[in-house]
Amino acid sequence: MKFRGSWVLGGAAFFVAQIVCAQTGGLGVPKTVEAGSAFSIQSSGIGPEVLYVVGPGQALQRDVQGGETVAFAAGSLYNAGHYVAVLVGASGGSVVESGSFDVVPARQPANLSFLAKPSRLSVSIHNGISGTVYVFDAYRNLITTPTPVSFELSNPSSPVQKRTVVTQNGVASTEMNSSAKEGLAKFVAEAGGVTGMRVIEQVPGDPCGLKMSAQPSGQQIALKTYPVRDCSGNAVPDGTIVTFTENYGGTQSTVDAPLKRGIAQADMPAHDGATISVASGVVLGNEIHWGR
Repeated sequence: MKFRGSWVLGGAAFFVAQIVCAQTGGLGVPKTVEAGSAFSIQSSGIGPEVLYVVGPGQALQRDVQGGETVAFAAGSLYNAGHYVAVLVGASGGSVVESGSFDVVPARQPANLSFLAKPSRLSVSIHNGISGTVYVFDAYRNLITTPTPVSFELSNPSSPVQKRTVVTQNGVASTEMNSSAKEGLAKFVAEAGGVTGMRVIEQVPGDPCGLKMSAQPSGQQIALKTYPVRDCSGNAVPDGTIVTFTENYGGTQSTVDAPLKRGIAQADMPAHDGATISVASGVVLGNEIHWGR
């Protein structure tokens, strides 16, 4: 058996390509090697020969004196994938023995790729927060063996939410509810003692129970909302627009007023018999019938 083609390793050119004659004997290779682990290959040649180990992004070369066990130190192979070992005669270039094996990811997690979204959302959203974790070993190989991943979402003013998900093909995902109280939440993922953290900003929701009062003010009606809060009791942010609408005699007038310190105020004409309503976005508040 011979190889055709050209490959350069460590500055020395050698021939590697397709096999063109009868099958040779097999090298004593391991079935699998954990990435980064030490391993050995047993040859039965008469030497001298050269052993080549070739795989994804890596190639090793060792001189062999026939029939010896070639030891490879820890860290020699670290890219997961399928590898081919070929023992070639030192002089003629003929293949003496060959074999193949797989390098598998290490079982111990060393790195997590943690994706959390969104980074900002309203409070009290069911399954509104999603987290996805990819688990890698120390050599950035995706660990495909099932691995438990713990997720924890915490907010100082709300109960801690916890989930444990076992990876499938190196990936684990979960969904969490946003809390009832506004504030920054810590979203933490952990696998094999390795953690990743993301921060989720939880903001008040839409106004809830919007209500206003009306008082005479000369020829005007002074309109004022009660403190505007969402359905969980969080103060709606200042700057949120509140719309006051007055209907009278077939005409309609509107005033948009931003919340200031949680309250919106406006003055409108005091028409006897007018109907005044209040709204913020799609949320409607109470109505007031002025005068008769």
